[in-house]
Amino acid sequence: MTSHDCRSGAFVLSNRETRSLLLIAFAVAFGLWHIVTNVYLIEPGRWQNAIHYAGFAFLASVTISPFGTQADKRRAWLFDIAYGLLVAAAALWVAGAESAVYARSLAVTGQGWQLNWVDWLAGFVLIFSCIDLSRRVSGWVIPVLIVLALSYILFLGSYLPGIFRAASLPLDDVLFRTLYNDEGLFGIIASTSSTNVTLFMIFGGFLIASGAANFVIELAKVVAGRIKGGAAFVAVLSSALTGTISGSAIANTASTGVITIPLMKANGFRPQFAAGVEAAASTGGQLMPPIMGAGAFVMASYTAIPYATIVAASIVPAILYFLSVAFMVRIEAVKYDAGSDLDMTVDKGKLLSGGLVFVIPLTVMIWLLLSGVTPAFAACWAIAALILTSWTTSLLARMIPKHLFDPVAMGPEKIAEALTSGIMASVMTAILLVAIGVMNNAIVTSGVGNSFSLMIAQWSQGSMILAIVLVGLVSLILGMGLPTTAAYIILAILAAPALAGIMSDTLIVEQLVAGIADPAKSALFLLVDHPHTAKIAEGMTRPEAWELMAAIPFEIAVTIRPALIDPSMAITFLLTAHLIIFWLSQDANVTPPVCLAAFTAAGIAGSRPMATGFQSWKIAKGLYIVPIMFAYTPLISGELIEILQVGVFGLFGIYAINALIQRYSEGPVGVIELIVLAIGAVLSFLPLNLPANLFGAAFVLAVIFRTKGKTHKLEQVS
Repeated sequence: MTSHDCRSGAFVLSNRETRSLLLIAFAVAFGLWHIVTNVYLIEPGRWQNAIHYAGFAFLASVTISPFGTQADKRRAWLFDIAYGLLVAAAALWVAGAESAVYARSLAVTGQGWQLNWVDWLAGFVLIFSCIDLSRRVSGWVIPVLIVLALSYILFLGSYLPGIFRAASLPLDDVLFRTLYNDEGLFGIIASTSSTNVTLFMIFGGFLIASGAANFVIELAKVVAGRIKGGAAFVAVLSSALTGTISGSAIANTASTGVITIPLMKANGFRPQFAAGVEAAASTGGQLMPPIMGAGAFVMASYTAIPYATIVAASIVPAILYFLSVAFMVRIEAVKYDAGSDLDMTVDKGKLLSGGLVFVIPLTVMIWLLLSGVTPAFAACWAIAALILTSWTTSLLARMIPKHLFDPVAMGPEKIAEALTSGIMASVMTAILLVAIGVMNNAIVTSGVGNSFSLMIAQWSQGSMILAIVLVGLVSLILGMGLPTTAAYIILAILAAPALAGIMSDTLIVEQLVAGIADPAKSALFLLVDHPHTAKIAEGMTRPEAWELMAAIPFEIAVTIRPALIDPSMAITFLLTAHLIIFWLSQDANVTPPVCLAAFTAAGIAGSRPMATGFQSWKIAKGLYIVPIMFAYTPLISGELIEILQVGVFGLFGIYAINALIQRYSEGPVGVIELIVLAIGAVLSFLPLNLPANLFGAAFVLAVIFRTKGKTHKLEQVS
């Protein structure tokens, strides 16, 4: 509220309004810095990441106060500012002191890292801030993991048995590695946040402020508005387009759900089903190219696999996922006769004006990404293209009736709004990605990631499906307290080597069965104490080959695999492993008991949260089917024709699974139809077996047409 001074005629801002304006000004300046530093400035990575964390630590401190409802009081506000400035100063000091630390340590060799008292203080402040601020933005899971990770390399690892035993490191070594290693606080993961993730959050803020989000809804109405159950298809399409940019299933559910869920309920869908569709579709938004939330950029940074390769490999799987949700919508609409008699009139003004500011910047960004520039550079120029497009459309609007063309002009206020919303939406992700660096350093330093991979390999006994189940269970547990990007990073560090190794072992087994005549390659197995090593040159049975592979110690296996596996196949296996983990890391959004996207949708729909959670879990089953297809079919590694064959016939299998779960297709499904659907699903999923695939598709189509006849008869009788 503003107060009016009658004597001077001036308006005086209240303390709260002053604070809000200062925060907005800081967020706008911070957003502009992210754009400028990724296009024009040439800063050392450590400095860029330190400034990045300093700014977001300050924002997190002053916007998520530990004092709760007392945060508006002057003392609490001053404490939050002081704390935020202290953390920011510590981050900048660490970045600036790196050269001095190296110089002092080289001058006094053999006595550890020479850290002065300011270095120690700054380091402890940063580690404490990672624990504290990650607790504020996401709860206790990350703080507990940080404490355990540091304890593990300081003293805990020396007390653990077996493969998890690790040597204890001196405190100065742990602090130095945490602050300055490439795997540490301001290392690779923080670079992903400062160069890519935040910029795409800002780009998302510009899309929303410019009216492009309205275009998404109107376009979905055009595409699906006249189909039975069209309101639910609108939710699926709009969430697919919005979620790829927003990077958060919960934010996507909240933003598009307020429109789509009431629309679905008015269209005759049950409240919990409407909420489940929105949660499942919003979760899939992070799987949808070209942006995939933050996933594609994190994956590209961590694996060194080109961004374009990751996006290209994700197109068909994303389509499979959203069609799996659409199949469930179709079955529900037919089963409950929902999706009729609803006005789906398209607002042409929003469609045309919003379409330009959506399509042109997105096209610019995709073209730049595919041309080989960095994602950060592409995002910055996409933002510039959006602003220029909005100005152009505003000029055109003067000559066109408003009901046909109603653009949003991106003036200074709108630009400030977009920058502010993008920066504020990035606070949680930025804090967590930097904080995870503390754990990442501990995992890499101790080698516990290799131990975890070995454990998965031993428990799964070389079975890919068992390994996927184990990873899925761990991802569900992590996802109960972590955002999906954080859960993916932790799982990728721990489990990706195991999954890629199992895939590599499958090819090595084939070589062992055929016999390895090359002496240089067969000699790699001489260190393995097993009777089957004598048969390597002439070959062995497949069970014997698997028995030999199971006997190879992990440290020897990591030497054998690169020598026997083609480098291009090794990269494919690595990408497949990361995509499996990335997909499975999304399941916590829609899987009870903690499924925040489903709970968010339930709040909008007015449905029971846990019932909505189970409904969203059923609808989002593609999160489990597609990763299995990654592992057992050439959906990632095949030629285009092979990928299309697997994808097209996989759709019949996915539809059959939906119908089996619902016991309904185009009409009620009886015992005979259930058997036929089960056989059809199995045959449809068999990779690159065209006769079996054709029979499987025929079985599924036969059930569809047979049950459709049943529906008509029931309608005629009634």
